[in-house]
Amino acid sequence: MTDKTATRVWYQSFVHPVEQAAYMGRLQAELDRVAGPGFSFEVHGLDPPDRHFHPLTELRCAVQTIRHAVDAERAGYDAFVIGHFQEPGLLEIRGAVDIPVIGLGEAAMLHALSMGRKFGLVTIDPLFIDWHERQVRAHGFDHRFAGVRALQMDLPRFMKAFTEEATYAEVRREFVDQVRPLVAAGAEVVIPAGGLPMLLFSRESGFAIDGAPVMNGIAVAAKAAEMALDLRRHTGAVVSRRGGYARASADAVREFMSSRW
Repeated sequence: MTDKTATRVWYQSFVHPVEQAAYMGRLQAELDRVAGPGFSFEVHGLDPPDRHFHPLTELRCAVQTIRHAVDAERAGYDAFVIGHFQEPGLLEIRGAVDIPVIGLGEAAMLHALSMGRKFGLVTIDPLFIDWHERQVRAHGFDHRFAGVRALQMDLPRFMKAFTEEATYAEVRREFVDQVRPLVAAGAEVVIPAGGLPMLLFSRESGFAIDGAPVMNGIAVAAKAAEMALDLRRHTGAVVSRRGGYARASADAVREFMSSRW
C-alpha cells in the first residue's frame, strides 16, 4: 500500500503491466527494498510494451513515456524515473516537466564514473550495440568507455531465469563471457544495460567479475531520484533551463498532449 505521506516517485518500466506482472512485482519489491525513509516508488508499465528491438519501437515508447511524465507531474508525483536503459524521451521530458527526471542509463553511467576510470556495458541484444555507443557519446562519456558487448536474450528467457536456477546459471555464464573482454579492454565497472538484467543480477550483493563490480543500476537510479529531491529541498535547483533542457511552453505541452500519435 502506498504511503500517502511519502515523497512519491513514478518509476516507468517498459514492460506490460499485466503480461509481465510477475516481473513488475519483483521490480516493485526491489525498489521497496532500496527506498530511503519517506520515499515511495511506484512502478508503471507500458501498453503496448517495448517488445520489438527496433528504433521505431523506441520512438513509440518515447511518446508514451513523455505523456506519462506529464501526467505524473499533474497527478502530484515528486519525481519521474525512466526505467529503461536507452531512456528514449529523456531530453523531451526534462523540457516538459518541472520535477526531477532520472534516466536509468545516464544515472548508471554517471555513478560508474565515480567507481572506476572506465566502464563497460553488456546489453540484451546485438541490435542495441550501436544505440548504446551513440548514447554514450551523447552523454559525453566516450573517453571513459571501454565498450559494449551483447547477450542474445528475449523476454521469455529472462522471465525463466528469474524462477529457474538452471536458466539463471546459464544466463550468468553468458554474461560473464561477455564481461571478460570488456575488463581486458580496461573496464573497471560493468553495467548490465537494461532493467531486466539489472534486476536479475541484483540477487548477488557484491557481484564482481575479475575485480570489476557489476552495478545494480535500479538501486542507483532510485538513489539518484532521492538525491535530486533532497537537493531540490536544500538548493531549490532541479534542472538548467538554458540549452537542451529549455522549458517547453504551455502551448507546446498542450499541443503534444492533445495530438494523436
